[in-house]
Amino acid sequence: MSTHHVGVVLVHGAWADGSSWTKVIGPLKADGAEVVAAPLPLTSLTDDVAALDRVLERLDGPIVLAGHAYAGAVIGATHDPKAAGLVYVAALAPDEGETVGDVFYRGRPHPRTPKLQPDSHGLVWLPENAFAEAFAQHAAPEEQAVLAAVQRPIAAAGIGVPVGRPLWKDRPSWFLIAEQDRMIDPDTQRFMAERMGAHARPHPVDHAPLVTAPHEVVDIVRDAVRDVVTTA
Repeated sequence: MSTHHVGVVLVHGAWADGSSWTKVIGPLKADGAEVVAAPLPLTSLTDDVAALDRVLERLDGPIVLAGHAYAGAVIGATHDPKAAGLVYVAALAPDEGETVGDVFYRGRPHPRTPKLQPDSHGLVWLPENAFAEAFAQHAAPEEQAVLAAVQRPIAAAGIGVPVGRPLWKDRPSWFLIAEQDRMIDPDTQRFMAERMGAHARPHPVDHAPLVTAPHEVVDIVRDAVRDVVTTA
């Protein structure tokens, strides 16, 4: 597949790092795309958007942004003009005036969803058993162990900040709906995808398809790249 120099920036969510995209990076690079996994500090939404913007400054456009989970809010908050398409992977897409928490807690939690509490530093860690029970229940035990070991906590304060006009109102978007997600209610994902007017693609996958069903993630990113190539 010719990418016509369309770049792809992959943005990890809470309790993860760039290594969560390992199985997605190779196939996209094999297509000829310049692929970067943006590192987020997860210290605040402002800090995370600034970190993404620093990555985007280093790249030529056009660029497809793919965000997992919390990172949906991050890719929606950038204003870099090189961002040409947005891919939401089991992600959160708050509308203007909403917070990450508003959409995360919109639906009824799954019985296996862990209770989240900040520590004395205001950081929220995911309990180790939650990776097997809710975050990536379809992953192999050794993958779950790695996810738990490399997790980055998220600052609780960051999910309570209202966002501005999201970029998905001005750019084409795609949404991989994880129908077996135990972290973000699948009905909430459908709601967000519909109001975004996103190209929605439901799959019977868990919250971390970039680890457990990477081919589905690669396919939807490729669709976004094709669209950007066509309209560039």
